Amino acid sequence: MTPDRPSRFRPPGATAARAPPPRRHLPRRRGWAPRGRRWRRPRRDGARSRRPRPPSGAPRARRSVPRPSPRKSPRPAPRKREPYLDNVKFLLIALVVVGHSLVPTLNADSSKSLYIFIYTFHMPLFVIVSGYLSRNFWNSNAKTNKLVDTFVVPYVIVEVGYAALRFSLGQKWSLTIIDPAWLNWYLLALLFWRLSTPVWKRMKHPVPVAIAIYLFAGFSQISGDFSMDRFFGLLPFFVIGLVMQPEHFEMLNRMWVKILSAVTLLGAAGVAVFLGHSKYSLKPFYFKHSFQDMDLSWYMGLGLKMGLLIASLAMCFAFLALVPRGETWYTDLGTRTLYAYLLHGIPVLIAKEQGWLDLPWLHGPLGVLAISASCFALAIVLCLPETRTVFKWVLEPRLTWLYRRPSGS
Repeated sequence: MTPDRPSRFRPPGATAARAPPPRRHLPRRRGWAPRGRRWRRPRRDGARSRRPRPPSGAPRARRSVPRPSPRKSPRPAPRKREPYLDNVKFLLIALVVVGHSLVPTLNADSSKSLYIFIYTFHMPLFVIVSGYLSRNFWNSNAKTNKLVDTFVVPYVIVEVGYAALRFSLGQKWSLTIIDPAWLNWYLLALLFWRLSTPVWKRMKHPVPVAIAIYLFAGFSQISGDFSMDRFFGLLPFFVIGLVMQPEHFEMLNRMWVKILSAVTLLGAAGVAVFLGHSKYSLKPFYFKHSFQDMDLSWYMGLGLKMGLLIASLAMCFAFLALVPRGETWYTDLGTRTLYAYLLHGIPVLIAKEQGWLDLPWLHGPLGVLAISASCFALAIVLCLPETRTVFKWVLEPRLTWLYRRPSGS
């Protein structure tokens, strides 16, 4: 009995080991494979589909896995301009042209009355709209670049251009960059208002602070250098526009508000006619003079400035309530009011120097209507797309080479 061969005998008491049951072959299902093996799903015709093997020695081709194409995020639709504000801006710029053209005829009561009516609210409302449009000014690099593109560079160019125009009309050459001439004050004042925007947005109660600064500025004779006198004189209007929201404009779109607004403007027109026929000074309506300049005591000056602020705000909101909300024929013109503001001084200055506005028939109600209609037509021409095409390289230069690209671009 060799040790390598198992014994056929078992010791007594040992039980016989059971033999494993025979393996049963289960019927295979279509596409089924036992564990550990890989089967191909047979084709419907019953034949197995086999991939043809490459010839021996040929390099095996790698299986190309299609990469998913990166999904391009859809570009956000361009934000549509608000036609309501464009309507407001065009009507205001037309009033600016009319107001500047009425200056040579202010000795007439009708001209002075219309002049007081316009100057009580037209620039304050322009500043309110500018403040409203400056709410998100610092959230965009492109808008920040406009501080130089649409304020500093056009200011220098227009200042030099008007100095050359006055010299060509026979006046003495005068050019002071720090002291803006005539209508150029608005560019510098708006520049400093927008620079101060982050300060006002961090305050809890910016409007009362701005009103307090506006009132106490009357105690000082602030110089006109860099438009600081206008900066403080119109500061509350900019801050009010800065804190306004779209729902505030919607509150003005109610019928009873419109009726009250019409009554307000009619009452303001009556007061303007009364002041126009009196010897009332025009200095308060420029929002830049001190109490000493207006020959007022401090308490009279505070009362006058506060009353003028309330009257201006009432007229501003009344005007906003009556302006059409939808698209009008002059909505597109309101997108180019910068050109009308900076260029209308050329024909107005020429008309003043040539004596065209000194004709006797212009110093009366008929002359006021003629000047107003002519200035309205001039505002339309200066807001046309063709005007922008001609002067864009001067008034809106593209200075992309001047700025650094933002990180990540």
